[in-house]
Amino acid sequence: MQYNHPRTERILTTQRVIIASLGCLALLILVFGRLVWLQIIEHDRFVTASERNRLQVVPVAPPRGLIRDRQGILLADNRPELRLVMIPEESAELTTVLDAIDKRIGLTGDERAQFYNRLQSRRRPYDQVVVKTQLSDQDAAIIAVEGHRFPELQFDATPRREYSFGHLTAHAVGYLGRINSNELQNVPETRYAATDVYGKLGVERAHELTLHGNVGLERVEANARGRIMRVMSRDDPTPGTDLTIHLDIGLQAKAYEILNGRRGAIVAMDPKTGGILALVSQPTFDANQFTRGISSSAYQALQSDLDLPLFNRALQGQYPPGSTIKPMLGLVGLDLGVVKWSDRIQDPGFFQLPGMERRYRDWKRWGHGTVDLAKAVIESCDTYFYEMAVESGIDRLSPAMGLFGFGQTVGQDVLGDGSGVLPSRAWKRAQHRQAWFPGETVIAGIGQGYWTTTPIQLAMATTALANRGTLMAPQFVQGLDPVSRTIDLATPADWERMAREMERVLHSPGGTAAGAGKDAAYRMAGKTGTAQVAGLGQDEEYDAENTPEHLRDHALFVGFAPATEPSLVLAIILENAGSGGSQAAPVFRAMSDYWVLERQQGALPPDMAWVRRIDAQLQRVDDQ
Repeated sequence: MQYNHPRTERILTTQRVIIASLGCLALLILVFGRLVWLQIIEHDRFVTASERNRLQVVPVAPPRGLIRDRQGILLADNRPELRLVMIPEESAELTTVLDAIDKRIGLTGDERAQFYNRLQSRRRPYDQVVVKTQLSDQDAAIIAVEGHRFPELQFDATPRREYSFGHLTAHAVGYLGRINSNELQNVPETRYAATDVYGKLGVERAHELTLHGNVGLERVEANARGRIMRVMSRDDPTPGTDLTIHLDIGLQAKAYEILNGRRGAIVAMDPKTGGILALVSQPTFDANQFTRGISSSAYQALQSDLDLPLFNRALQGQYPPGSTIKPMLGLVGLDLGVVKWSDRIQDPGFFQLPGMERRYRDWKRWGHGTVDLAKAVIESCDTYFYEMAVESGIDRLSPAMGLFGFGQTVGQDVLGDGSGVLPSRAWKRAQHRQAWFPGETVIAGIGQGYWTTTPIQLAMATTALANRGTLMAPQFVQGLDPVSRTIDLATPADWERMAREMERVLHSPGGTAAGAGKDAAYRMAGKTGTAQVAGLGQDEEYDAENTPEHLRDHALFVGFAPATEPSLVLAIILENAGSGGSQAAPVFRAMSDYWVLERQQGALPPDMAWVRRIDAQLQRVDDQ
């Protein structure tokens, strides 16, 4: 057995202690250096990062602006809604919790699907995810009693858009829906950091940014896992601007009452301002369905409905204007020097182009006899306007009628309206790559053929007749600068003369709407129209009873009341209803009587109990 020398062992031990000491010193130097780096050199950066983790900025949604009608009656409001929300990070099994909720208060398949959609789209951890909206007090009490079983569930009160008359104003005021990616590209993203809804139709869409307001901010303290512990400070959001619109809820309700379920559209305007007093599309739908969260089955039912309740006929329906444009065509003929008030023709009941055999028939098969322009308007003589259109030529007729707004959208704050078709040689070449034929000019003279227009476009054009030459662009919101255009005629007195002949349409025995004007307490003016839907052969006669409903003629009427100093312009279309004189003209009379006599041209407020009853009736029809 060999033993080390004591001196050698001391040397080895000393060396090992020195090496260990140097190692410890080196480690201490490294630790100290790291501390200096973290606490001094990188101090500001890490403090900032730490504060960012601890203190977060959370956006706060602004209250949306309210919408009122011209009388100050509330149309769109924000009402508190109790919702059941979940913090998913605090739940061990989401499916188990959802099943438990379903067992206690019910949870539909759509609500489950919406929950998972919201879960995937939320912005940060520990954000609340909505499980169920429109929670009743009873449902809330059931969940609250067993709150200890579900620590991940909470209650949340939030404002929800509510439309006072969900059916009456659906197509005019519009509704809110979830914002999509295309809409986000057109708005400042920061303003929508706290909300996921966006105006989809009508005033809600046209004035989205005005109604939305500006987002607020909350500075909150969060723990390391991201859960908010307390609110440090708050910058309140700026509420959206309240809007008062020209719409009169009484006139709107009257239009739906008169339509009585018939498919069609009515647009009423104030000819002095261009304000839209009523905008009706029948059938309609309940705008509140969308703000409350419409189920997929209910939405599919609306989409598959053959009567197209989601389709806004007043703005997007494009129909042949028929004879409603004859007063305007007559003024164009006068201005072009093609006709005079004193010129007369003999109407045998048809018109023929020179050298052609085809006969373009008048609605009165035996003709109107001797006809001048006044009689042609009063009795709606097709033959007179066939001849006038041919003499004018489509190259002069089309641009002149464009001054009335045909072939273009109406502008202002009316969005989504169709432009219709103002036929011309250039238009046909661009659309069909074909030449223009003389026969197409003939039928353009009675608003048929390629010619289509929207009800709101017809109403705008009629303001030029009501104002004796000043066309007003439609607008929803009060306070906007009116947009007008003067249509100059070589003989300005022709405006007054044409308005007088339109009076005789309703107030003379031969007028096509004489039945609607009978025994009226005031004078009104208008023009009937019957637009052909299905074409007829040369010798074929129209038989409404044996024609499928969807191929029957449309009934139209345009007019204004009172005839002098008018306060109401109306454009009416009843789909597949037949004659404009027998079907649409009585609608005009009823609307005018309500406005002029019962409401004293809008000076008196509407009967609100009756308005609510009409909205409730539409709800019952919708439920059926």
